[in-house]
Amino acid sequence: MTDDPLDGPGDEVGRVLGTADATPLTFWTAVSPGSYLQLDDVVVTRRELPDREPVTIAGVVTQVRARHEGAQFDSDVFAIADGTLPAQVQEAAEVTTTRVDPELYVPPTPGAVVHRAEGDARARALHFDRMERRIPMGMGRDGVPVYLNADFLDGTRGAHVSISGISGVATKTSFATFLLYSVFRSGVLGGDAVNAKALIFNVKGEDLLFLDHPNARLDDATRAGYARLGLAAGAFPDVRVYAPPRVGDSSGTPDVSSRLTGVDSFYWTLCEFCADRLLPYVFADADDERQQYTMVVHSVAAHLARYAQPADGGVSVDGVRLGSYADLVDHIVEQLNDDETRGDWAGSAVGLGTVNAFARRLIGSKKDLGRLIRGDLAARRPHSINTSESAQVTVVDLHNLPDRAQRFVVGVTLKSEFERKEKAGTAKPLLFVVLDELNKYAPREGSSPIKEVLLDIAERGRSLGVILVGAQQTASEVERRIVTNSAIRVVGRLDPAEASRPEYGFLPPAQRQRALLAKPGTMFVNQPDIPVPLCLEFPFPAWATRVSEAGRAPSETLRSITQAADPFAVVGSGGADDDIPF
Repeated sequence: MTDDPLDGPGDEVGRVLGTADATPLTFWTAVSPGSYLQLDDVVVTRRELPDREPVTIAGVVTQVRARHEGAQFDSDVFAIADGTLPAQVQEAAEVTTTRVDPELYVPPTPGAVVHRAEGDARARALHFDRMERRIPMGMGRDGVPVYLNADFLDGTRGAHVSISGISGVATKTSFATFLLYSVFRSGVLGGDAVNAKALIFNVKGEDLLFLDHPNARLDDATRAGYARLGLAAGAFPDVRVYAPPRVGDSSGTPDVSSRLTGVDSFYWTLCEFCADRLLPYVFADADDERQQYTMVVHSVAAHLARYAQPADGGVSVDGVRLGSYADLVDHIVEQLNDDETRGDWAGSAVGLGTVNAFARRLIGSKKDLGRLIRGDLAARRPHSINTSESAQVTVVDLHNLPDRAQRFVVGVTLKSEFERKEKAGTAKPLLFVVLDELNKYAPREGSSPIKEVLLDIAERGRSLGVILVGAQQTASEVERRIVTNSAIRVVGRLDPAEASRPEYGFLPPAQRQRALLAKPGTMFVNQPDIPVPLCLEFPFPAWATRVSEAGRAPSETLRSITQAADPFAVVGSGGADDDIPF
């Protein structure tokens, strides 16, 4: 890189317009005949100053217009087209300043030559030269790589990513997984990349269950695109998949249909449910926190933690052995309905109506949570979601679970992972949490145990090395503190009503309009280093996104934790060794 900030800037494309005001932050350039400028092009010009070194002003094209010069009426366009009225077409582009070097904020001079920024000039205009660690995010409109400053992702100077867009069109999850792939494979984390972890919640279909399978549709052009980004095209090398047990299956077989190998069941034993005080996560809807029965929830959870004792896989409470979640619910309701024991469980100051409201909600949870909270499966069998003991990428499949069960899994898993990082007391290794439908788990209004955990991650996760990559259709419906704590904001295709919300004020007017038309794979990324969001296209996934794309995965990734722990274990077996049928 040379000392001259305008060295090798690229072709001349126009001159600073003299019929529109030029300011240090925004100016217009007339496009030269035979040249063109499109939205997102990067340009650079120079302002000569007396007795001082020249000032280089670089920026991004944020609007382009074309008009007939010499026309007075709208109908003149027909006469001009027929050649009977003299006029010429003139294009002009609005440029939003991204960098002034040196920082002397003066406007460019009308008539000054404007160049298309290329090479080092482009890198300087977009502040890439100041990024010590650059994460490739995709290609700009000019076909050249666009980078993310790793300092604003890994917690060094900022953390967290917020991705917004219409479901099924904005490719939010695809971009989140590509970003993870780039972080893990680009080398920006150095030696820390080996131990860094990712926790991904899969909420729609089984599309994320094949991250370790190469994409059979990958072609040479896509591989070349990855190469231009400095990445090798391939699948995630180290993936572990967890799924809930099937309904009514006493062996705990994972409830997945398309992936038949390398999947483990996750569940919680009744002992864990009671000892870890997980009852509040049964009432994890924000509406629950508005009800008076929340005091009953915490009172009952405390009672279970104090008095529940392990008993042959289940628990014993008040001398009664309980072998399933349904048994536990029935026992709690029975004790609350008894005048003699109600005070011990719910507290003396709680009215009967509040207790009954709690009981109704608790009874309603039996169907949704019965397969997740078990007393009939062995506690020694691996069943916990623990990223520190899992693969580099842990996928937790939720798509077959009802809404209440999804909330329970997300809340309890995030709680345990965050507490584990707190106890470790260090930010390394990093843990990236990818969660879609963030507006459901952390809505703007109300409160819930899940929302409190997510707020904790958003506000304290940076110091603990927990990075939230949240995706949602509507950022306007997500808790403000989570969005504002996200250093990186990404927007795909937006709904027109959503695009008008103040949460997208960081987008220039032209980009707000373009977000209504964005095709899948096109994203607008805003990061603190650059004053204008960058438009980019990220490459087609090199890993399978559905079973029809899945190539052959490496054999070592297809073994489940259960099989790895015990080579003689029967997948789905929850009994003692004597029960294994040889």
